[in-house]
Amino acid sequence: MDPDRPKARALADLLREQIRGGQLAHGVLLPAEDRMAAEHDLGVGTVRRAVAVLRGEGLLVVQPPYGTRVRHPQRRRVIVPRGSSVRVVMPSPEERRTYGVPEGVAVILLTLPSGEVQVLPADEVDLTFA
Repeated sequence: MDPDRPKARALADLLREQIRGGQLAHGVLLPAEDRMAAEHDLGVGTVRRAVAVLRGEGLLVVQPPYGTRVRHPQRRRVIVPRGSSVRVVMPSPEERRTYGVPEGVAVILLTLPSGEVQVLPADEVDLTFA
């Protein structure tokens, strides 16, 4: 890790690269915080800050008491009918719980011509306009 960078940021960058490069596969359980701290010669608080950054980016999911996993969003195609409107927003913590989306993931509010609103996790859908 680069000694000139904040340690939590450097660890977050390293883990992000491992996730994007496939060394940390989707669904993989990360080592416990104290083990990661020992492996990287860091404090547990530093590891927690790095994990928080990646949670905020939607790359990790923390599932107490089971641990922290690499998140794997399932992509699906959604057809947007003519006359619909689309808006993308960052949900509040309460809305995240209601919609079941992790921290750092935006939601798509798809308003159909009938007025019905569908809430879609932005990292799981590809929109196709009719």
